[in-house]
Amino acid sequence: MTGLARMVLVWTLAAVAAPVQAHHVLGRPSYGLSEDRNTPPSMQVETQIGEYFVTFMVFPATPEPGEPGRLNLHAARADDGKSLTSPVTFTVRDGGWLTSDEEEVLGVQAPVDSVYRQGFEFSEPGDYVVSAAFEAGGEPYRVDFPLRIGSPVPVGPIGLSVTAVALVLVAVNVLQRRRLQRLQTRRHRAGT
Repeated sequence: MTGLARMVLVWTLAAVAAPVQAHHVLGRPSYGLSEDRNTPPSMQVETQIGEYFVTFMVFPATPEPGEPGRLNLHAARADDGKSLTSPVTFTVRDGGWLTSDEEEVLGVQAPVDSVYRQGFEFSEPGDYVVSAAFEAGGEPYRVDFPLRIGSPVPVGPIGLSVTAVALVLVAVNVLQRRRLQRLQTRRHRAGT
């Protein structure tokens, strides 16, 4: 097997192989834990929007379809660290490719101990975009966060692209070898 063929084989196997998934987070089993348990979030996003620092977290560690989950949001002014006190509206829309921009309101929440908590339960796995909108000082603010429900697809668009390129390279390699063998056969027959 040539070096190119070996490299193509390794890349193809790496692209097709399913990702290894752990069933624990920091040494604690995550199965059977509800959205209210003190587990690390699956995603924590910190960003600044206008005059506010926003921290957004998703619980439980691995949100699955049909199971309840929770979004936590904390917003504080960048200049003095004072927490936001106005209500926050949580909305969700599909985050996949070629989807509509139709949004569904998850709820409007007031802060409890400076944290906004919004429950959710999705029936379908997929990629979603959760938005948190609030108004402060007469200005509207909106922050979007990605949310993955369920296990990701083992082979995404990049994996499919790498596999397609690898298959094209293998096909070209095979065709070139056959052409070379035919050429050598013709030369051998012409020489005798």
